[in-house]
Amino acid sequence: MNNSFNTHQQLTVNGEAFHIHSLKELGSKARRLPFSLKILLENLLRHEDGVNVKTEDIQALLDWHPQAKPTIEVAFTPARVVMQDFTGVPAIVDLAAMRDAMERLGGDPAKINPLSPVELVIDHSVQVDGYGNDGAFDLNAKLEYDRNKERYEFLRWGQTAFDNLKVVPPATGIVHQVNLEYLARVVFHKDSHGKKFAYPDTLVGTDSHTTMINGLGVLGWGVGGIEAEAVMLGQPISLLIPQVVGVKLSGRLPEGTTATDLVLTVTEMLRKHGVVGKFVEFYGDGLADLPLADRATIANMAPEYGATCGLFPIDDETINYLRLTNRDEEQLNLVEAYAKHQGLWRNHGDEADYTDYLELKLGDVVPSLAGPKRPQDRIALDQAGDVLRKHLKAFQNERIERREKSDQQQVVIESEGPVTDTDEQFNEASFKGAANVTFQGQEFELTDGACVIAAITSCTNTSNPSVILAAGLVAKKAKQLGINVKPWVKTSLAPGSKVVTDYLQKAGVMDDLNDLGFNLVGYGCTTCIGNSGPLPSEISDAIQKHQLIVSSILSGNRNFEGRIHQDVKMNLLASPPLVVAYAIAGRTDIDVYKEPLTQDKQGNDIYLKDIWPNVKEVSDLVKNTVTKSMFEKNYANVYQGDHRWQQIQVPDGKLYDWNDTSTYIKKASFFDTMTIDPPGIPSIKGARCLAKLGDSVTTDHISPAGAIKTDSPAGLYLQENGVEKTQFNSYGSRRGNHDVMVRGTFANIRLKNLLAPGTEGGVTRTQPGNHLASIYDAAMAYQNQNTPLIILAGKEYGTGSSRDWAAKGSLLLGVKAVIAQSYERIHRSNLIGMGILPLQFKDGESHESLGLTGQEIFSIDGLQDKVTDVTLVAIKDNGETINARVDLRIDTPKEWDYYKHGGILQYVLRNMLHQ
Repeated sequence: MNNSFNTHQQLTVNGEAFHIHSLKELGSKARRLPFSLKILLENLLRHEDGVNVKTEDIQALLDWHPQAKPTIEVAFTPARVVMQDFTGVPAIVDLAAMRDAMERLGGDPAKINPLSPVELVIDHSVQVDGYGNDGAFDLNAKLEYDRNKERYEFLRWGQTAFDNLKVVPPATGIVHQVNLEYLARVVFHKDSHGKKFAYPDTLVGTDSHTTMINGLGVLGWGVGGIEAEAVMLGQPISLLIPQVVGVKLSGRLPEGTTATDLVLTVTEMLRKHGVVGKFVEFYGDGLADLPLADRATIANMAPEYGATCGLFPIDDETINYLRLTNRDEEQLNLVEAYAKHQGLWRNHGDEADYTDYLELKLGDVVPSLAGPKRPQDRIALDQAGDVLRKHLKAFQNERIERREKSDQQQVVIESEGPVTDTDEQFNEASFKGAANVTFQGQEFELTDGACVIAAITSCTNTSNPSVILAAGLVAKKAKQLGINVKPWVKTSLAPGSKVVTDYLQKAGVMDDLNDLGFNLVGYGCTTCIGNSGPLPSEISDAIQKHQLIVSSILSGNRNFEGRIHQDVKMNLLASPPLVVAYAIAGRTDIDVYKEPLTQDKQGNDIYLKDIWPNVKEVSDLVKNTVTKSMFEKNYANVYQGDHRWQQIQVPDGKLYDWNDTSTYIKKASFFDTMTIDPPGIPSIKGARCLAKLGDSVTTDHISPAGAIKTDSPAGLYLQENGVEKTQFNSYGSRRGNHDVMVRGTFANIRLKNLLAPGTEGGVTRTQPGNHLASIYDAAMAYQNQNTPLIILAGKEYGTGSSRDWAAKGSLLLGVKAVIAQSYERIHRSNLIGMGILPLQFKDGESHESLGLTGQEIFSIDGLQDKVTDVTLVAIKDNGETINARVDLRIDTPKEWDYYKHGGILQYVLRNMLHQ
């Protein structure tokens, strides 16, 4: 590697000399940079080779101007890759398929191998089937292994077939918490050619909330599985040197507030300011009193506030946390010495140059919820009753409209003939917003506004002892008053690591949580990812028959439409203690400050204030219960797994022996027709619109992760292949099978395709003829006619999870281009990674303003290498032509290379073939 700036030095720590690239040698220009850009600068210095990283790239970063629009591309080489199993399985499937393609094209399959450490944590596959009893954990674990046997066999094969791949088995914890508590190094060190090297721990992850690790001072963010695979195979990530927004924190959180309230406030503030595509850094003296767990909670939600990352600097609190979580003392010494030498250590009064300066006074934070559809829609708790009643009224009005339309319409799916959509049928009994239910020997009235799911779940909060123990104290006080949760609420506790249950037990509140039904259901993502499991049939039947508008409340980070449960319309994010409180209330449309949550056995009103713990109670409990020995014990044999994992049979061989009858793992089809030479820039002519969509279409809308409906194209496919409904599992668990996933693309039950007004779900109208059909069936019909497809969309297309199947599925449907008003960062990258063209309407324009109905014939004119805009040509049935200039969102030269090769993996594979 080159050393143009003479930064190669040695740093002695623990009596050992480490080779480093010293930022001190770069003077004031480096000192004034934000922490995140200092880490990026060191990365460029260390990888300067004159090809991927040039001298002028490093100089451009040194000359960074905070207000300059990002225009300069640099190559970032992360130290490692982190994956969860929903996104990890298809990534390993792709690598296995690449090995087959390499052999077919005459290359060496062994070249397809991770070059950087890859750590995969199986945390997304556990589903909440059992709940509310002591046997829930064992039942859910058994069902998880039964459902995912093929996937886990495949991962066990991958662990042995690929170098540099480690797999953390099921029932260990959530990937981001395991990363925080165990995997993260903060400062990497390795031996190479007899020398020791030290450098910042950096990473990318195949999950949006990889940013949680930013709370520890580690730079990393979520990417699609496609991009992560390229990183594994030695490709740097191309990014434009970003703008950096500084958020100054001052003061302390007031009594009665939690880290969840803080992060919902930060999310709302930054969404309003606008930080999409930018780095965010937190600084200020308020950090001195902000625990590491609170920092991680804020960093976790970076995708929700739209930033690439939300970084906190390294300081004494970082070292204290590393010590608590049983990191080696020599490692702690290295982290502190290295950070101080490089200017990565937070000192009192530090303030870098930032693009924008924002300030949040922690004393202004108030208790909050977010929802009912998006995490950035914060609701102050003292206003929640009124706000949620308004939302409920809006849903009720929609129900009235659907009822009126149901008398006039029948949904006709062309491939199946005319059918009556029973979900749209109404009668007087189903229109009252209430139903009498008998469940487990109890009779009650289930009404609109009822809370049917209350889940302590997700990486956002389960890494934070203060909010988890606060939930335990709420449960303890509730039991002392003799009150319980309502019988219609499905309750669950899914911690982010085994350490959580250890300190809950030591604190003496685990039994109280169990008594309220918050029994341990698993160590994994569960409800937040859509693995909430089925509601009891009595509850579900009442909701569906009477069209009830019910809600969920969860301590998660995502509450997009259709994500949590198909029966649930309103989904709220809240702190764990509020989750318990609302479960006791049994509904979410109440004013918890003024209205009682419930009554005790004597009929006395019980209010939120009666069960809410104070700050001192919680902080004392945290200090007395969370210990280093807990982390030492639970991570001692982290890769070993339980008896179920150890009993899995491991297939042999460097090439995977594909089972053609498998409905879980199938050889990826993306390389089937690949040739040695790249196809170049395609021509897009005579295209049809598959879907015309509005604003804030998420990757959940495009590629749902949750339950598979029986009558959906994916459900029908599974049944045709002998899979019973009880064994459907979820879309997320079947991401290793492209035949399932392409049928699930645009199949979210809440998707509203404006080409088929009045419908909900994966429905479109084919052109010409205007016939109603499922999106999958329509796409296949278009493919048979060799008709390319486009998607029209509004603002923030592809927000949400870093779900590569949202791009993969679109490709397999035949989509060649998406034209939207704006994109979420990861999804735009994923589209290019699969060879799909991302186009963007000019400012102030949209498919509505241009008068595009979606029934036109579309072409893209002027598409050639490195152009910045092209002409969208739309021809109507009457011959009228609409011409609109649209921006071409291929932002870097490297992205152009990927697009010309038909995708990032094809680009990597061809490079390896030519080496």
